[in-house]
Parts: sequence; C-alpha cells; structure tokens
Amino acid sequence: MTSATASDFPPHIDSFELPDGSTVQVGSPEAQAAEKEVRRNDRGRVFHSWSAQGAINPQPIAKAEGVWIYDYEGTGYFDLASQLVSANLGHAHPDLVEAIQRQVTRVGNLNPAFANDVRGELADTIVERAQGEFSHVFFTNGGADAIEHAIRMARLTTGKQKILSAYRSYHGATGSAIMATGEARRLGNPTTDGDIKHFWGPFLYRSPFHSTTEQEECERALEQLEQTLIFEGDVAAVLVEPVVGSSGIIVPPEGYLQGVREICDRHGAKWIADEVMVGFGRTGRMFAYEHGGSDLQPDLVTFAKGVNGGMAPLGGVMMTEEIYNRFKDSSYPGGLTYSGHPVACAPGVAAQEVYRREGTFDHVAQVGDEVIRPALEKIAEAHSEVGNVRGRGFFWAIEFVADATSKQPMDADRMGALGAALKASGLWPMVSGNRLHIAPPLVTTGEQMEWVMEQITAAVDEVFGA
Repeated sequence: MTSATASDFPPHIDSFELPDGSTVQVGSPEAQAAEKEVRRNDRGRVFHSWSAQGAINPQPIAKAEGVWIYDYEGTGYFDLASQLVSANLGHAHPDLVEAIQRQVTRVGNLNPAFANDVRGELADTIVERAQGEFSHVFFTNGGADAIEHAIRMARLTTGKQKILSAYRSYHGATGSAIMATGEARRLGNPTTDGDIKHFWGPFLYRSPFHSTTEQEECERALEQLEQTLIFEGDVAAVLVEPVVGSSGIIVPPEGYLQGVREICDRHGAKWIADEVMVGFGRTGRMFAYEHGGSDLQPDLVTFAKGVNGGMAPLGGVMMTEEIYNRFKDSSYPGGLTYSGHPVACAPGVAAQEVYRREGTFDHVAQVGDEVIRPALEKIAEAHSEVGNVRGRGFFWAIEFVADATSKQPMDADRMGALGAALKASGLWPMVSGNRLHIAPPLVTTGEQMEWVMEQITAAVDEVFGA
C-alpha cells in the first residue's frame, strides 16, 4: 500500500443539490441562505435524541458520497463513525441507490401480510450465509425493536420471563431494550420491564473481577454469569453483544462466547446475540459471533444498520427452527406496519451482493490487521494518556486516561480538543466520553485508511504532545 498525502484528502465540492433538485454553488448567496434555513428549522422544530435541546448546535450536511460528508461550504470530512455505525457501504453507493429507485417504481409500499420478493430474497440470503443452522427472519424497523421481538420470542418459547444482559451494553431506546441496556443511558427512564437483570461481562482493562489475564477474566466472567442465572432463576435468555458496541467497543476474550452458549444450554435459556452494530462485516465476519468458533451459533440474532448500509430503516431477528416452530401452529403476538418494507429490503439485497462480490468482509479483516491495529498500537506506545486500544476489523476504540495507574478517565476538555483537532484535519469523529471510536465505512480503501491513521496520530500528538 502507498501512503496518501494530505493534498489528496479530504476532497472539496464546488456545488451541491437542494431538495427541490436545483444545484447551487458553494459560497453563493443561495447556498448560504439554504444553510441558514436548515439551521433555523432544526433548532426551531427538531427535537434531538440524547441531548439537552438548548445546548446543541448540529452541523448541517449538504452532501454525502462515498466515505465523505460535506458541509455547506463544500468542506469534506471523512466519516470516521459511518454515521452511527450504519453506513457500511459509505454514502450513495450506486448499487443501493439503483435498488431503491427501481423498487419505488415496482412496489413502493406493501402490507407485510403479502409476500414480498425482495423481503424473501433478503431473508434467504441472510439465513444461507450466516454461520449455523437458522430457519427464518422476522423483519423490524430497526435494532431496538429487533431486540424487543427477540426478547418476546425467547420468553414465549421458553415459558420463562427473566432476561440477563451485561452492564457494559447498549440495546436500544425502547421499552425492554432500554431496560436491557446496562450503561448510563438507561437511567432516567421509567422501569418498563422489571424482569431484566444485569451481570458483568469480561473487560480486562477495567476488570470487575480483579483479573490479571484474559483467561482469568473469561473464567471469572462466565462463573459470575452462571451464578447470576442460577440465583435469579426463571431466565428465558441471555442477551449479549458478541463485540460490545457503543458502550466501549470491547472484544470478548477467547472462549467467552462459547461459554455463554454452554451456560444457556445447561440451564434451558436462549442466547440472543445483539449484532445490530457489529453485523454484516464490521469486525471482518458476517456476524461477530462467528469469531467465537466455527461451530458456534446463537438461538436468536438481532441485526439492523449494516443489513442495507443504513439506506433506509430496517432491522430483523434471525431465529432457529426451534423458535420458528413455537409459532408454527399458534399465532405470534406481534407485528409492524413496515415489517420487511420493500424499499428498505431492496437495498438490503443489493448490499448483500456488494459484500459478496467485493469480498468486503475479508477486506475489513485485512486492513484492520495491517493498517489500523499497528497504527493504534504505535499511538499507544507513544502516549501514556492512551490507557487502552482495542477492537477488531473496522471497529476500534482508543481509551484516554488522565493517569495511567489509576485509569482515571480523561477530562471532557481535552477530549473536546481532540475532537476539534480531528475535524480540523478532515475527519468527523465519534468521541464518546474518554474514548475515540473508529468505525469507518467498510469500503474505505487501504490508502484512505493510512491517511486516516496519519490524521489521528497527528491529532493525538497535537493535543497530548508529540
């Protein structure tokens, strides 16, 4: 691979298209008026998630294409987080755009009680390509309601009620999903599901078990999970992210997922794998649970985001034949108006073909190992403020600490300075607490990734000293 220079990236655009189809030049009065109108409507009418409404000033985006997003001044930024880890194939991928355009003129809306060709093809492709023996897919509007329905299916199949999930986890912002979330975002919400209990998952860097090795952490985390299950009793399912996502990008130690499977089998519980963020190539495999062993499979797999590259809201639950058979002769008590919406499924079919044709998952694994990992490890070696680097494929976190011994998280001011330095260099970052998350589009080339790593290195040097 050859190193790209700063003169190549980021690109700049001279014009962009408005919603009415007209084209305006960057810097023109029309462009300035358009940006002003976006800001006025956003602050005047739009209520934003996870925000104190009076404390935010969202950045208007005029255009998005490939791995770049552009502001109204034409400045390009590399999309370092694939939006919310959903733009797996970048922005405006021609195959996905064409699939949507074609589908809108064929069947643009359909009651899910009808048979739908693209929905059926997408379900078949996912089941056939997933590791393990699965049977059917129930499509949802996104990841949170996929979790809701997976929990419902597990409870109805087992006749049990309790769900166990990890403290360091995020599963969505709806009723049971936000209760299953283990980190602070669940706080402040009314208790909508009191039958969800939490346990500690493995995380050696901040081990709750005082472990000194990955093996110890794995064994102690599994023991704690099993004891929690035994003492809680009546457990329908264990809900686990095969790689923890927005709560820290934490890769489990070898043997952990296999241990979860064995514990569930011993106690008659189902294993729900939350692949909403890490599914469809993010870690270099179709699903992240596949890293746990060639014979490993969950009972239920939730997915969203990368299934269609984030081109339209779509999620789903993939299930084993046992789960399917529970509802073969008795009705499943649930449904969604837009379940398997054809305009969302069509780019899903196209995305699966792109993944296959382009060898996307292998590309992610290779570039992750050859470019991202060594660059981040080099940053960690050079800066005591980097407490931990972790990840896999195109999914990484750099955790910054104020003190390497106590592991006190880095303060918000310096993390804000890091975010500003990254934006100045042409990257649009995802700074989460004391961490920088790195989750670029899976179509990012090796050359582009080398440039990205150079900008991250320079930004960290600028903020924390070379």
